[in-house]
Parts: sequence; structure tokens; C-alpha cells
Amino acid sequence: MRTWISIGFLLLIGIWYLSFSATRLDRLHHRVETSWANLDVLLQKRAAIALEIAHSDLADPATSMLLTGAAYQARDAEVKNRSMAESGLSGALGLLIADGLPHASAPEQALLQELSVLTSKIRIAISIHTDAVSSTQMVRRKFFVRMFRLAGTAPLPVTYEFESDAL
Repeated sequence: MRTWISIGFLLLIGIWYLSFSATRLDRLHHRVETSWANLDVLLQKRAAIALEIAHSDLADPATSMLLTGAAYQARDAEVKNRSMAESGLSGALGLLIADGLPHASAPEQALLQELSVLTSKIRIAISIHTDAVSSTQMVRRKFFVRMFRLAGTAPLPVTYEFESDAL
């Protein structure tokens, strides 16, 4: 009788552990999705600000054209091309800022300040997203998670190449 109670207790502990692990993994996947959604919104705002800068008097016509193309490409890129498009926009913005902007008026200075603040937020969002992805990948590598397929049909979260850019 005692053996059956011990086996039942161990079975109950095992079921609780699997349930706990599945719930934790679900929360981690949700965290990855929300961190990506937040990062995506910030990147879309950056592309919009880049378009505003391109249409202002801050950039010469060639830089304006380059910035406009990069911003539209970043806004409309699909997931598989997103890294290249965001890196292109980062490079175009970097070229604009590297040229120096001594002739910026007050509204244009406000745009540049907004871009600077947004870039800081993007760096933080990238850090949060990268942390969420690495935590989820770590849990998904565990033996019991793989053996009992606790991840279900959820795709393995990944980071994108542009997340390692300096922005």
C-alpha cells in the first residue's frame, strides 16, 4: 500500500512539474511576442521620423532620397528581409548624422532630438527582446520540455541580425 502511495505522490509531483514548466514556457513565449511587438512599434516610429527628416531641409537631395528609400524599405519589409532593411535604415541615418547638421532649425532640432530619444528606447527594447528570446530558448532546450513537447506548435523564437547593430 505504501508503495502505491509513494508512486502516486511521485506521479503527482511529476504532473505538477510538467504543468508548471508548460505554463512558464507559455509565459515566456508571450513575453517574446510582446517584446517583439513593442520593438516593432518603435522601429516603425523610427522609420516615420526618418521620412520626416528626409522631407525636411536637413538633408541634401541625395541623402534625402537614400533616407526615403531606406525608411520605406524598413516599414514595408517582411520578416525574412527585416534585418537587411533595418540595417539599411540605420546606415542611412548614420550617414546623415555623420555629415553633421549645423544648419538645423528649431523644428528640425526637435526631430533629431526625437530620433535620439527613440534610438535609446530601441536599444532598450532590443535588450529586452534578446533577453526574452534567450530565456525562452534556454527553457526549450531542457530535456523534459523536449521529451513531452511542452512547447506545442510554437515556433522557436529567434533574434534578428539588426538587433546587434549599433543603431
